[in-house]
This record gives sequence, C-alpha cells and structure tokens, in this order.
Amino acid sequence: MFDALGNLVAYQWLGLQDTPLGAALHFFVMDVAKILVLLTSVIYLMGWLRALLTPERVRAMMRGRSGPGARLLAVGLGAVTPFCSCSSIPLFIGFVEAGIPLGVTLSFLIASPMVNQVAVVVLAGVIGWQMTLIYVATGLTVAFVGGYVLQAFKLERWVEDYVWKIHMGEAALQEERDTGLRARHDYAWNEVRQIVGRIWKYVIVGVGIGAFIHGYVPADFVAKIAGDGSVLSVVVAVLAGVPMYSDAVGIIPVAEALLGKGVPLGTVLAFMMAVIALSLPEMLILRKVVKWPLLGIFAAYLAAAFVLVGILFNALRSVIA
Repeated sequence: MFDALGNLVAYQWLGLQDTPLGAALHFFVMDVAKILVLLTSVIYLMGWLRALLTPERVRAMMRGRSGPGARLLAVGLGAVTPFCSCSSIPLFIGFVEAGIPLGVTLSFLIASPMVNQVAVVVLAGVIGWQMTLIYVATGLTVAFVGGYVLQAFKLERWVEDYVWKIHMGEAALQEERDTGLRARHDYAWNEVRQIVGRIWKYVIVGVGIGAFIHGYVPADFVAKIAGDGSVLSVVVAVLAGVPMYSDAVGIIPVAEALLGKGVPLGTVLAFMMAVIALSLPEMLILRKVVKWPLLGIFAAYLAAAFVLVGILFNALRSVIA
C-alpha cells in the first residue's frame, strides 16, 4: 500500500521515473506515510494498555526494590514506557528520591530510549522480525548488564548534591485514573497527539535524509565511507552518531537508506543506537543531575556496548546470509 502511494506520487503524477529525484521522492512519500500510520496505530493501542502507567506509578512500582528482580523490572518498564531524554531528569530525581539503587535507575534510563514499541514495529519492516527480536533482546541485555557494571563504580558520589535533598512527596502517587472505555480512549488519543506532536519533525527530517541518501548518494561511495563491517567501521559509526539527536523512529529511515546502499547491518544498528541513547544532547541533559565522572563512565559503557552489538550483528548477518 505504501509502496503504491510512493509510485502514484513520484512516478504517475509527477512522471519522475528513472531519476534520482523520483527515487528520493518515492522513498520519502512511502516512508512518511508508513511511519505515521504505524506511529499513530501503535501509540493508540499501547495507550489503552498504558492508561495506568504514569511516571509516578513507575516510580511507585520501583520504590525500595533492589537486586536482579528490580533490574529486570526496570528494564521491562523501560521497554514499554514512552519516556525519552526529555523525561530523564524528573525520572532520575524521582527514582533516587524513592530509594531505588542508582544501578537500577541507570538500567531503566538505558532501556527506555533504546527499545520502544513503535520503533520495534517500524524496524521489523526494515530488517525483518527475526533480526528485530535479536536487536530487542540485545538492547535489553545492554540495559540489564549496564546496571551491574555501572553500579560497581560506586557512582552515588557523582550525583549532584541537590538531587539527594529533593523530596518529591507522596501526592502524585495517590493519583487514581478512570479506567473506563471512554477514559482509556481519551488517554490513548492524547498519547497519540502528544507523542506524534513531539516527534513528527524527527520523522520528516530522518526520512528526508534517508530519501536523499537513497536517491542521490552512490552505493559505492557509501560502502567506501562505511567500510566492510570491520571493528573500526563500527567504532566510527558510533562516534558519528554522538553529535546527532533523533527519536528512535526518526533515525530508522536513515538506517533503512544506509542498509539499501550496502552498509552492514551491525554498523547501521550501532550508529542508530548511538544517535538514540548516546547523543550529545542526551548527555547534556543528564549532566544537570550527575557530575562529569559519572557521565563519562555512563557514556563509555554505552559506546563499548554499542560497538560490541555492531560486531555481533555483522557476524550474525554473515552467518544467516
């Protein structure tokens, strides 16, 4: 359906067959339509299921928990909640105030931007469900293990002093939400409006970049720049993602275009994960609640993990192929 829409606009209406502009416009129309439809549908569906899962309730569920069970819960909640970098500070403060160990908090903060329902659905359309499920499992593992690795550094000493002094109170935890059908519909539709309203620009920019790469950048040039899937090329991909910032959904069209030009899957996923969870804007936001040593260790762990993920997926892709 989306491919047919791209054909209709680029080739039938505008007559741009066999031109770079036609290929770019076909990609743009097809991906914008596909992503926005999936975005709206999945957010609305998950809004029904998430009607009771506010940030305050997430904090209440995690209060006083520790150990492997707490980390599993934190990673699971991070995967099903729609919180992004803009929520990092209040969530971080709320978790600390609730007595949740810092390692568990960091596991949540790693999982939440890396794995979300819409990105999973869109990514599956690009690389298939088999590789997407491996990606999800790998991302959740990175978050789970990260809590233990980072906790070993005794990072509490590098949390800003004012964070420990904040007392957020219990009022927010007493909130009760109407769970009737109409109320859930209203909540789900409000989720669609807020989330789509927040990230549509990233979708447009991401698809625009992907369309340009798809239509105008020669495949041999991209392959030469990206390398052949070596460790060095994966490291460069992670470093290239740091200055950028995008929602997970917005970066997938760029990943799709790079894959179409022959860039190895692991290299593309390492780049995508760095843009989502290791970007400079994300780090600057977190810097408001943690000191530089903690931020540096956190970023170093993520960078190392993403490089390993890239190497793993390049190896898996060659075995599966």
